[in-house]
Amino acid sequence: MTHTQKRSMIWTMAITSVALFMVSLDNLVVTTALPVIRRNLHATISQLEWTVNAYTLTFAVLLLTGAALGDRFGRRRMFALGLLLFTGASAAAALSTSANALDIARAVQGVGGAIVTPLTLTILSAAVPRERRGLALGIWGGIGGLAIAIGPLVGGAIVSGISWHWIFWLNVPIGLVLAPLALARLDETRGTDSSLDLPGLGLVSAGLLGIVWGLVRGNAHGWTSTGIVLPIVAGVALVAAFVAWELRAPSPMLPMTFFRNRTFALTNVASLLMFFGMFGSIFLLAQFFQTVQHVSPLGSGLRILPWTAMPIFVAPIAGALSDRIGGNRIMTVGLGLQAAGLAWIAAVQSPTVSYAALVVPFILSGTGMALFFAPVANVVLSSVRPDQEGKASGANNAIRELGGVFGVAVLASVFAHEGGYRTAQTFTHGTSVAVWVGAGVVALAAVAAGLIRHKPAGARADVEAPLLAEAA
Repeated sequence: MTHTQKRSMIWTMAITSVALFMVSLDNLVVTTALPVIRRNLHATISQLEWTVNAYTLTFAVLLLTGAALGDRFGRRRMFALGLLLFTGASAAAALSTSANALDIARAVQGVGGAIVTPLTLTILSAAVPRERRGLALGIWGGIGGLAIAIGPLVGGAIVSGISWHWIFWLNVPIGLVLAPLALARLDETRGTDSSLDLPGLGLVSAGLLGIVWGLVRGNAHGWTSTGIVLPIVAGVALVAAFVAWELRAPSPMLPMTFFRNRTFALTNVASLLMFFGMFGSIFLLAQFFQTVQHVSPLGSGLRILPWTAMPIFVAPIAGALSDRIGGNRIMTVGLGLQAAGLAWIAAVQSPTVSYAALVVPFILSGTGMALFFAPVANVVLSSVRPDQEGKASGANNAIRELGGVFGVAVLASVFAHEGGYRTAQTFTHGTSVAVWVGAGVVALAAVAAGLIRHKPAGARADVEAPLLAEAA
């Protein structure tokens, strides 16, 4: 590798890592601010859910479209445009004076994030030699996982030190610096497939919105009411129509042939279930210390630090080892540790639980999360051909973000049904039951990861057969 190539790779790693960190941070940065936002904007539990889900839903649904836009119009150009859209929406969120206005701004943030995130992976992948991909993508996955995990701490520090509005103002100077830097320092690349699947986008967007809309509003309006049953049933029907369309679409946004590959299918099942259990649990646990034990937002974030700090130490090591011992094995161990940590937290949960009783399960959960995040991108990309990496990475990001959407919606519904905000006891009981559910879901993710067949580094043997058969 020449000096010029090495310098280009360093710039690419730095720019894409900062962008990924900023966008990923906004998944959960608001969690420790939720009690303050609830009081300040007089928000209901449904509106609080949408503060998280408005971002993750648009983010997840449009990830595949973001990858396709980069393939068609240029990845560097769309990357910069996505950064500017994300930055503008962050400013709008900071200026919000009502819960509904905040939720709308968060949705637009998700659109910008959906353009940026898959392009960080494809831009980085194109700039790094294949023999260094395991390490580079391990760092990429670790940074994304760290940003998601450290979100509650960053949010808590900002809320305690300034105000919740600065959670969003923080993005503005970073985005304004990063967008022109990307245009100046990144190489422009395009994908071989530049088509846009607008019918597929419309079907999956409407379908997922209907399902999440019903799940978020179910406890408040009754699960058997027409206003809940109808959007859920209609959403499921539209998602089924999306799958049917993708099977015959000339240029599908999510090629169903990918799922014939055992590695791709099981990795995405594990990702969906992992984010379901993790997002849903953190949504509640981040509020526990403030709501029940009356700790400040910063204090709440600091107490979760043994969980959130582990990716800093574990993810780079796991990424470097993934090519040697198999990313699927690392993922399986990580998911098992995450499930054990969540189950431990649920078991000891009480209004007066001491912080010392939570430190070890927090460390277990953080270690498990880092072991999952580090190799997952490399495992997914190893299951497809190089020209399909954009759609594959977009699909994996979309599926795991959808897991987070459903995790928040379902576990918040379990929490509201079993407990609620009425007293410290009801909040704790509802959280404990919901986190037990989250632990069970993550345990299923470990089973899925354990069923992935290990392949030697760089092997793509099980990719070609189903795809060549489809082409024939």
